[in-house]
Amino acid sequence: MTIITDFPHRTAETADMGIVMSDGCRLSARVWMPEDAQSKPVPAILEYIPYRKRDGTLPRDEMMHRYFAGHGYAAVRVDMRGCGDSQGLMVDEYTEQELADAEEVIAWLAAQPWCSGAVGMMGKSWGGFNCLQTAFRQPPALKAVVSVCATTDRFADDIHFKGGCLLGENFGWGAVMLSYSSRPADPALRPDWRSDWLQRLEAEPWLAPLWARHQARDSYWKHGSVCEDYARMTVPVQIWGGWADNYMNTVAALVSNVPAPVKGIVGPWVHQYPHSAVPGPRVGFLQEALRWWDRWLKGVANGAEDDPAYRVYRLQSAPPDASAKHRGGEWVAETAWPSPRVQRQIMHLAQAPAGASHGLPVGQMQPQAGPAFSMEIATPQHLGMHTGEFFPMGLNAEMPGDQAGDDAQSVCFDGPVLQAPLDLVGAARLSLRLSSDKPLGFVVARLCDVGPDGASVRIAHGMMNLCHRDSREAPSALVPGAEVEVVFNIDQMAYRLAPGHRLRLALSNSYWPFVWPSPEAGRLTLGAGTLELPVHQGAGAEWAPPPPEHASLWKHKVLRAGNTTRKIETDLITGKVALRIVDDLGDAENLDHGLCTGETMTEVWEIHPADPLSARAVHTWEQRLSRGEWRVRTQVRAEMTATASHLRLKAHLQAFEGDELVFERQFDDEVARHFV
Repeated sequence: MTIITDFPHRTAETADMGIVMSDGCRLSARVWMPEDAQSKPVPAILEYIPYRKRDGTLPRDEMMHRYFAGHGYAAVRVDMRGCGDSQGLMVDEYTEQELADAEEVIAWLAAQPWCSGAVGMMGKSWGGFNCLQTAFRQPPALKAVVSVCATTDRFADDIHFKGGCLLGENFGWGAVMLSYSSRPADPALRPDWRSDWLQRLEAEPWLAPLWARHQARDSYWKHGSVCEDYARMTVPVQIWGGWADNYMNTVAALVSNVPAPVKGIVGPWVHQYPHSAVPGPRVGFLQEALRWWDRWLKGVANGAEDDPAYRVYRLQSAPPDASAKHRGGEWVAETAWPSPRVQRQIMHLAQAPAGASHGLPVGQMQPQAGPAFSMEIATPQHLGMHTGEFFPMGLNAEMPGDQAGDDAQSVCFDGPVLQAPLDLVGAARLSLRLSSDKPLGFVVARLCDVGPDGASVRIAHGMMNLCHRDSREAPSALVPGAEVEVVFNIDQMAYRLAPGHRLRLALSNSYWPFVWPSPEAGRLTLGAGTLELPVHQGAGAEWAPPPPEHASLWKHKVLRAGNTTRKIETDLITGKVALRIVDDLGDAENLDHGLCTGETMTEVWEIHPADPLSARAVHTWEQRLSRGEWRVRTQVRAEMTATASHLRLKAHLQAFEGDELVFERQFDDEVARHFV
């Protein structure tokens, strides 16, 4: 990776530029722009998120926004209302207030004497979401967006629900936000930091129960879901995703449905910006974004609108590695998506001949329908411990590991040993005919690449809450014993299976801790099924992305090094199985403004293999801030359990100034289970 220090424009930085909303709330912005922008106005690029520009995202901000400013833009990094150094209170994600503020900020930027009147918006994750949501609202000055790791559908493809299944990360992210939002503004920028901090703490929302209550795709989730009306997406979009992340479906959805110019790129990456993400290869994300900005904010005729519609890194077979630094593969470039180079191939699920089980409860996939069969899916509750994180961030075994152990406890259907490579690009579609002995339940499908040694690599997964089989808006309980048809997509993929390998479909009705378990350990009876595969006929190496580069790194001193552990443990007395994670990020000092920061997180996800009601998650977070004699910290402990009828979500928030406890609050919520 190349660090760029010599830019076409000399830049100036403002650490705290105030942007006052119509109700008087002052938002704090960190701004980089060319020194001569007052006399030669430039377009503005807005990143608008809750993650604290003064410390939280500062390392990545330094790399990106200074780069854009050096190329002739005003890069504006705004703390949302109630976050970081901005005034006000935050009550939820993607609220009407948040999006209205975004529109006001864009109009304010366009009216500044140093701005040309053209504004772009960018972001990853939360910022990727809200730049799409803001584009949906069509503010006049917004001319283009660059979105990374985002979604078009807040119910179908976010951290709360997937296929109608309640995700463990719904609780986990609630704990994260309770911790993240508990920190005060920097006293160096906000003399009223203490009174503001206490107001924030008093208003602090415990969001996990709120999200968990909405167990159908109701108006809560439709708000902010741009898929509600793709025709409103008239702002040009450059959209990025990663195969190791769980927002990979958004890229194809936007490219396929949005009328504005859209260019999509999906690489091998986790939930990070592509110029710094793992697994490699990293690419020149900043150069690609700059090309997009030049075309739509400056009117440069660089042909960006003629780039391939959908560029994907097609992974190739490799041994399982939950901490992969690099994945082999090639870039495939499609001029249109869906692509005429993808042919749909139907594989029928069938009972395997006697003696062909390879030691697993294996069926087979074949081109022709076979005789009727009956197979039971009743998997242990701890299946899924090697699934990895919803959005892995790095190399600490956060990506999916060897799936062979979970395969051994699943109902598996294997394809033949391949004599030639098999290229899959797109989303597979699974159709099942099954019955359940319980009114609530779900099914999980994993597509895996099984090597000659039996090691199993997850290519993609998908899931369906069976109560959502007919409607996500109006779910209905199953009638025990009644056969139903279930159809759902497995996630988008781009993958080449090597000769000598075989494709496996693994089915389970448990997936801990990725999915919160059903209230009863149910049994599904499978009677038929088909898997529709997106077989790709194209060549490879069709795009050569620019190499990664960025501006200088932040100036800091490590005060205490961090350490991460991730373990799966079995209690031989109780029989419970637990995933235990400790992520201590250490402590560091910012050498520009002296703020010292640190955080430590622990997670425990435990369950008994035979008892779904034994599921328990406990997360703790500590945030640390200091400068000289000033020192504050916050602590959060969150816990989730369940009964047959209710989910219970508890949290305990404490805030300390020095060693003095200045705030404490307990949360204890019960959420009725209707469809989970």
